[in-house]
Amino acid sequence: MTEIFDCLIDSYIEDKVGVVENFLSIALAAQLKANLIHLFQNNELLSAGVGNNEIVVQDKLVRSDVIYWLDRKHNNPYENEFFDLMDKFVLHLNNTCYTGITGYEFHYTLYQPGAFYKKHIDQFQNNGSRQYSLILYLNADWKIEDGGELRIYQNDAQQNISPVSGKGVFFKSADLAHEVLVTNKQRMSITGWLKIG
Repeated sequence: MTEIFDCLIDSYIEDKVGVVENFLSIALAAQLKANLIHLFQNNELLSAGVGNNEIVVQDKLVRSDVIYWLDRKHNNPYENEFFDLMDKFVLHLNNTCYTGITGYEFHYTLYQPGAFYKKHIDQFQNNGSRQYSLILYLNADWKIEDGGELRIYQNDAQQNISPVSGKGVFFKSADLAHEVLVTNKQRMSITGWLKIG
């Protein structure tokens, strides 16, 4: 995994947006996707809001996805395997880049056909703990016509990233505005933030 971690970090250093294939193994991505679908079918996902616990607004004109927060307390073997992977990545990031990350938070994200998330920044105005955003995709056989790209805005340029299964995307939470374009089929990911404090 060290090689994949380094590829993601090097890509970030070069372009302020790290992108790497196969951050999640084929098996783990499939297991997490199956878990997400099971949670969705049992109506355990909730409409996502804008803001944090202190100030949260649900506005379907801004974002229309549903989410489910991951937690080791769920004792789900695949979620815990994912957390083990995150622990290794954070340790590697801290050891090689001296980032001082002390924690993280992640949730499943599901967009139904027609869903989107308008242009935004991940850092809260009243809380600077989120340092890096990390998105990991769970969509096998994704095609261009399926839509749902992550669009990142940087200077005067736009970068579109397809949500292909296993792919990891990594960037500074306070720096880059981004959006999820309208998806034409069910789109799944794990989205989260590496934090300090």
